[in-house]
Amino acid sequence: MSEQDVQSPLHEEHVALGTALTSFAGWQMPLRYTSDIAEHQAVRSAAGLFDLSHMGELEVTGPQAAAALDHALVGNLSALAPGRARYTMIVQPDGGVIDDLVVYRLAAERFVVVANASNVAVVREALIDRLDGFDAALDDASLRTALVAVQGPHAEAIVTSLTDQPDQAEAVSALKYYTAVDATVAGIAALVARTGYTGEDGFELFVPAADAPALWRALLAAGEPHGLVPAGLSARDSLRLEAGMPLYGNELDRTTTPHDAGLGRVVKLDKVGADGSPLDFVGRTALAARGDSAPARVLVGLQGLGRRAARHGYDVVGSTSADAPRVGHVTSGAPSPTLGYPVAMAYVTPEVSAEGTELAVDVRGRREPVRVVALPFYRRPR
Repeated sequence: MSEQDVQSPLHEEHVALGTALTSFAGWQMPLRYTSDIAEHQAVRSAAGLFDLSHMGELEVTGPQAAAALDHALVGNLSALAPGRARYTMIVQPDGGVIDDLVVYRLAAERFVVVANASNVAVVREALIDRLDGFDAALDDASLRTALVAVQGPHAEAIVTSLTDQPDQAEAVSALKYYTAVDATVAGIAALVARTGYTGEDGFELFVPAADAPALWRALLAAGEPHGLVPAGLSARDSLRLEAGMPLYGNELDRTTTPHDAGLGRVVKLDKVGADGSPLDFVGRTALAARGDSAPARVLVGLQGLGRRAARHGYDVVGSTSADAPRVGHVTSGAPSPTLGYPVAMAYVTPEVSAEGTELAVDVRGRREPVRVVALPFYRRPR
């Protein structure tokens, strides 16, 4: 870990729990508390508690906040009702992804843009530039804000048990996916959102950084009878991989468009301005052309047919034959604790992207057989 890494508001809590800390995007964050598999399985079967305070919170406010974000991002944020959230992206003029984001509309003139930790600075600067000319302002609240997540089948019971007022507990229970409400949890004012990055039901709670330790301890205590455990970045990564969720720097980067990643649906070419004319936004021209063209590569799921897991950067080849050509590369891969076999996401050429196609991955000089399967690998029981 670097001595210059930022410490989470929950750093002392993690140290007290004996966690293994790691350097991640300029922060000291918990990698694991006990074992990766135990934490992963707890989230799938009961609940896990995550510190996400490294994520960035950029508040955009003002009479033209919605219009400014419509211009800056690929999504239609002016159509978002207060209390709702949307997954979207900020792209370069050529359509390459700068970051994938979750945007919350808290009021008519107030939004919170949640950026990945590694991209907070570049997203902030890009938004400042793109807000120019609009009656809107940006405030980086990242270091003033802590974010904790409770994820898993028992998440609702845990969070509502700490929600002070019965009407607030009912409001939290009534939240649909990608909606949020203000509530007092363990005596702490929080924005409670039904969002997450694990493929399970769960909540993300935004609170002032100074209040985070008390909230963390209260959630651990309330969750203990439900089987909740603290979980680190390693379990978070294996959970999101099983759920087929992209990770910036792996499935998404500046050389990748939303369409390349199978996420063209987040690009809203039909959004219009106040006069009803098509609304221009950064990247529109390039993305419109990309949406009309045949893909050069396709993001697919790979099921390992052997025991060795594919990893980020490994080559995908046409077969286990020594002379089989390269047809793509792995973006994320790991053994799946839930499914019991290795899984991976990879970009491959379109002609080998059909479900059921058998390929191979070069795992340190040995060609391991894999099969193309649909994403996600795992869907939670409804």
